[in-house]
Amino acid sequence: MKIVSLVLVATASTLLGLTSLPARADNGAGLSSVTVVVSELVSTRAVVKLYFYNVRDKFLQHGGYAFMRVVKPGGQNQIQLPIDLPHGEWAVAITQDMNNNDKLDKNFLGIPTEPYAFSNNIRPTISAPDFNQCKFMVNGTGKVVSIVLKK
Repeated sequence: MKIVSLVLVATASTLLGLTSLPARADNGAGLSSVTVVVSELVSTRAVVKLYFYNVRDKFLQHGGYAFMRVVKPGGQNQIQLPIDLPHGEWAVAITQDMNNNDKLDKNFLGIPTEPYAFSNNIRPTISAPDFNQCKFMVNGTGKVVSIVLKK
């Protein structure tokens, strides 16, 4: 059921637009620089969408992400996204739009047919993971979150 939610989140991203966080970390205000590294991209041209969550009950829910970013790989098989996040627990869900149709394609069961991944490299088997499985703590500058895209 949560995989279907991931599909809805990906589709909703095009309708809801982007919200943003401050451009620079202000460690006095509880922000820290984090770099999200996504490796083993299936395509070096298809955009990668990163959905950032910081509310446990909204993880993978329709419109539940705090913000999202779209990154073009620029011919590389890995992307690096430096971002400033407020201190606390965060989780990331990632999709790669292989056919650039601005949605996460799925099969008749609602399972994504395009590459996807979650922070902590959680690999769901029957249903999408929950927030606790994917969360990481942001509490200091210099954190690197490495994620391998699921093919």
